[in-house]
Amino acid sequence: VGCDRSKNLVDICGEKNFQAFVCDALSVPIRSGSCDACISIAVIHHFSTAERRLATIRELARLLRPGGMALIYVWAMEQEYKSQKSKYLKEKNGSKDKEEEINTGMAQRPRLSDQMSLSSSQDSACSDRLFNDSKDEGCDAKPVAGSRLPVHTNRTSFHSQDLLVPWHLKGGTKKKGESVDPVSFPAGSKESQELSPVFHRYYHVFSEGELEAACRSLDCVRVQNSYYDQGNWCVVLEKL
Repeated sequence: VGCDRSKNLVDICGEKNFQAFVCDALSVPIRSGSCDACISIAVIHHFSTAERRLATIRELARLLRPGGMALIYVWAMEQEYKSQKSKYLKEKNGSKDKEEEINTGMAQRPRLSDQMSLSSSQDSACSDRLFNDSKDEGCDAKPVAGSRLPVHTNRTSFHSQDLLVPWHLKGGTKKKGESVDPVSFPAGSKESQELSPVFHRYYHVFSEGELEAACRSLDCVRVQNSYYDQGNWCVVLEKL
């Protein structure tokens, strides 16, 4: 069973006959202790305070039965780790391959099978499709009105833990009765920009040890493993 804050993403799951519902990660409408395993991917780094990020982890733990496991992925401040650049830094901005891949704070779909086996081939297919049903690009850093946060330049290293990441809405909007083909406008043109409005999403990128320390501060879970995976900090928890 999946959940997401976005109704549009949940609707996509429904169209593919997957079970999903809309909710807030701080208050999941599932009975305490009823889940064998929980996966939180590219979610917690969108909460703007340490207290809310910790509350999200606590809510994840609440759902687990004793002995249940949770896997958490968040975007890492360190996009170059042990002298190796992440795929996020290596990818060229605007590459054709990247047009077909989602960037939700993860350079690639995490290798979940390395840590936790999915229960069926349908689950695996669900994971693949959810990560490929959206498209996201970055752009050059520009100031955002009314914000003191820096705007990240896509495919570059992070210089702040709290920042805004540009997100281009594919297709944009058009006037009633108007038929517009975005392909007819050259990329970067005024018309193209009007058809693809840019939104800015908040991220808190985690420094080394930060996610693990937050998890260890909870007495209801035990950290089984923590590791770095392609620009993400990852933790596996066990419910006590």
